[in-house]
Amino acid sequence: MGDVLAGNHAVWEFDSDSVLIRFARGIRTPRTPRLFHALGSRRIPLEAVSAVTVTAGKRDTVVLRAAPRVGADPLMEAAAGQLKESADPYRLVLPGERAPHAAAFAEALRSRLGPDAAEPAARFLVDVPQPPVQLKAYDARVAFDGAAITFHWSRTGATGTKWKAGDQRFPLAALAGVEWNSPAGPGGHLRLLLREPRQTPADPRPDHDLAAAVFGVGYGAVHESLPFAAAVLAAVRGRAQVAAQVTPQVSTQVAVGAVGSVPAARTGSDRLRHLGELHSAGLLTDAEYEALLDRFRAESR
Repeated sequence: MGDVLAGNHAVWEFDSDSVLIRFARGIRTPRTPRLFHALGSRRIPLEAVSAVTVTAGKRDTVVLRAAPRVGADPLMEAAAGQLKESADPYRLVLPGERAPHAAAFAEALRSRLGPDAAEPAARFLVDVPQPPVQLKAYDARVAFDGAAITFHWSRTGATGTKWKAGDQRFPLAALAGVEWNSPAGPGGHLRLLLREPRQTPADPRPDHDLAAAVFGVGYGAVHESLPFAAAVLAAVRGRAQVAAQVTPQVSTQVAVGAVGSVPAARTGSDRLRHLGELHSAGLLTDAEYEALLDRFRAESR
């Protein structure tokens, strides 16, 4: 175990390859943001950090902040700069007399950052809540089970547009991302970004969009809705990366098996079954599945 710093709301522990942040009451006891309670603790790999700073804070305090790399933390990517400074999970406030300790801690972190620290991360590096996760919005109960997101509309909160359309289910493979608008401001909502627009264009207003849930007073609070959005975003990006790796491999297997120049690793029925499994698991969209299926049929003639 390495150096430890206890500040307002959190304790940071520096290890050889990461920083463990445990959110709790520290040496002072102002009100702790509810997001910190929801997060509990987070382990931040040093490869997910782009910079570390120490600055003077308010009322004789010092602020230590580790800036995450772009694309490294799904929570911060989903937040998109909307978090209040006091709710920034990468920010630790300490008494002014702890400035030397904060500076030493920061220098130790900087010495471990890699040469590509300033570059965007190629993949998410920080863990977020894993499905199943749920969210209670003003007009819906939203659930993510790892394979799909479902919207169960509220009788009292949903608009006629949503209620008449009925509950909605969106497979992970159909999503390109997620949009989170903080409930702390006007127009708070969670919207799923679809890879392929539906035949009938969705109403852009969140209270009419069948792929969106609206927040309100007491509904979709930051500590509930942001971790939910981060879990969905992490799953969407992870699926896309796996699909990008799997699809060329499947295509190669289909082509090699068809021409016969190299012994096929699978029989034709095995390859078809494998394609079906990838499609069922959400690793191939309907369009990708159909395209590979057509190619297999054409090469097998």
